[in-house]
Amino acid sequence: MYLWERTLQWEKDYLSPYAQLTAETRGRLYPESECEIRTPYQRDRDRILHSKAFRRLRSKTQVFIYPFGDHYRTRLTHVLEVAQISRTIARALDLNEDLTEAIALGHDLGHTPFGHAGEAALAQLVGHFRHNEQSLRVVDVLEKHSPDYPGLNLTFEVRDGILNHTGPQMPAALEGQVVKLGDRIAYLNHDVEDAVRAGILTEADLPSCVPKVLGSTRAERIDTMVKSVIAASRGKPQVVMTDEVARVTDELREFLFANVYIGSEAKREEEKVYGVIAQLFNYYVDHKHILEERVGHAINESELVRTACDYIAGMSDSYAIAEFERLFLPASWNG
Repeated sequence: MYLWERTLQWEKDYLSPYAQLTAETRGRLYPESECEIRTPYQRDRDRILHSKAFRRLRSKTQVFIYPFGDHYRTRLTHVLEVAQISRTIARALDLNEDLTEAIALGHDLGHTPFGHAGEAALAQLVGHFRHNEQSLRVVDVLEKHSPDYPGLNLTFEVRDGILNHTGPQMPAALEGQVVKLGDRIAYLNHDVEDAVRAGILTEADLPSCVPKVLGSTRAERIDTMVKSVIAASRGKPQVVMTDEVARVTDELREFLFANVYIGSEAKREEEKVYGVIAQLFNYYVDHKHILEERVGHAINESELVRTACDYIAGMSDSYAIAEFERLFLPASWNG
């Protein structure tokens, strides 16, 4: 018996009737042989962890663009926090932890340099760009796992969870719904902490209902939110928060949009971000041979804009800045 077959039997015996069983996956885009040790969802997690796109998350902005200090969240630390929160919820709900972790680790692979400012800049340049759709494109097209097929060839459930972790469409599996809420729990709480660290707000500035209902510290708020999801979702075919906690969580989100995400010191560099990304994009479109050198293959004219968009979206903050300096600023001369 394959080791993963024991896992499939364990899932059948112990997981919730609403869990996504590995044995019932809708499979991969391209057929491939099974591993003797790891289940398909475990293999998906490992493929994401070993991808170049995952490694680049360590140098991509979460909220604060190029912050001075080592303790601000990056896109990578955000993803790890989402994975931890989501696995805790999935375990308590008797859902598939391996599937949950794979979705959580892959959900932000398509994020641009400079956070949502970079996403907005590319959307303005190409007409439509959403980081969740780009995350799916990363795992389906841009990353490479085997010469036999494009992308990482992930299972349907992981791909669906990545695509629908944000936006109005709910993921098909409850494990994806867990990540959708885990993402919100993570970013609301770590963004408060980072904003306090940056001096943009204090804990006392938060709406009065937040400490009253959720707690007065990051740990207390996360604990309240996670327990709320578990209490409202256990034994049910959907993943939600209790009404009061959901209402206050929404109020906290609205507060952060008004005071941190839009029009705060955290955004003082965003105008520069638009300039950097626009100049890089226009340069690559006008100098196809340079872009071909960067991506390592010939580019058809019909794919030029898409390739330039993909290349810029994959950049880390530091690489985008270095590339901008290399292309547009005069080199220093030491005599």
